[in-house]
Amino acid sequence: MGFNVKQLVDKAFAVNIQEFAQLTDNVTKILKAEEGLFGNLTLTGKLVVTEPEREAIVVGDLHGDLETLVQILDDSKFIDKMRKREETLLVFLGDYGDRGVNSAEVFYVVFKLKEAYPLNVVLLRGNHEGPEDLLPSPHDLPIHLQRKFGADWSTAYEKLRMLFDELCLAVLVKQKIIMLHGGVPSAAKSIEDLAFAHRKHPAERHLEEILWSDPEEDLTGTLESPRGAGKLFGKDVTDKFLRMLDVKILVRGHEPAETGYRINHDGRILTLFSRKGEPYYNSKAAYLMWNLSRDVMDVYELADSIRVLQ
Repeated sequence: MGFNVKQLVDKAFAVNIQEFAQLTDNVTKILKAEEGLFGNLTLTGKLVVTEPEREAIVVGDLHGDLETLVQILDDSKFIDKMRKREETLLVFLGDYGDRGVNSAEVFYVVFKLKEAYPLNVVLLRGNHEGPEDLLPSPHDLPIHLQRKFGADWSTAYEKLRMLFDELCLAVLVKQKIIMLHGGVPSAAKSIEDLAFAHRKHPAERHLEEILWSDPEEDLTGTLESPRGAGKLFGKDVTDKFLRMLDVKILVRGHEPAETGYRINHDGRILTLFSRKGEPYYNSKAAYLMWNLSRDVMDVYELADSIRVLQ
């Protein structure tokens, strides 16, 4: 499929409700069909597993920041790499919309990338794409869709809600890293608790913690989160989770960071925040681009792969 970033953005601003709804339906069908082995990925439940064999581009929260999404696509040259048939994996950690006036446009660009390169783009679920009982407050996506589509906004919203239920929850790079939106499911006893967290909700809190939890320094165990959902979790919880999965690092989004990223728990956790500006007021955004075959023991060894955008 031939397009460049500028063409994508131009179309995102011009798209009408019928085209947006059709694209959302198309991507929902793609997500529904992903099961078992597809391309170089394996999907079990909502857990994507990949061998540590290619480059990965990892994008944090966007929250309607189309300008920074464009910067990331230009800087990473993802579309050029797809034209050259390179085996690059583009992972979005969730929180595509809400809080930003270009939420619909960000969804459009991300969905077009997934439609065009379904085996190379992974879409994770963030807390702003959560189930009805875990929606953030304020939940301003409807306002942004009204601005975009007028009286037809509810059609777009209903289509998006159906798509959100199909989003993956985590990406596991064997013996290297685990990627998810929020935090550790602190009571998880097996990898199945991660992969099938959506099926056990709300009887068990695994999904809630994956979408909402945050790491905390100088804490042992967990505390209820001041966010009103999820938990704060200490390094001991992180270490236990990483040992269970046989990986070294957790890469997540969810929390604003002034420099676009933050390191927690002695280098075991990397937080990426790929949005700039209000209401978060961070002046920089960041994303990760690194070769998965590279051996690393902690986030500090990834420092040269964290791309900071002004």
